Amino acid sequence: MGSFSIWHWLIVLLVIILVFGTSKLKNIGKDMGGAIKGFKEGMKEGTEEASKSVDEAKQAVGQTIDVKAKEKS
Repeated sequence: MGSFSIWHWLIVLLVIILVFGTSKLKNIGKDMGGAIKGFKEGMKEGTEEASKSVDEAKQAVGQTIDVKAKEKS
């Protein structure tokens, strides 16, 4: 009574196809693929921005920035 056999999984797959239809399953697959691709691109951009800010911080160490404060009227 442990795991299901291959026949159980094939019947479940057949029921899912009958309920949703192949066109809806194809659209769901496209949407999921697009979401995963967008997530990966976002993660890549996040790591690039983080490495740029670390590099800028390393360059700014030891530098003094002289600014003059102005009062807003």
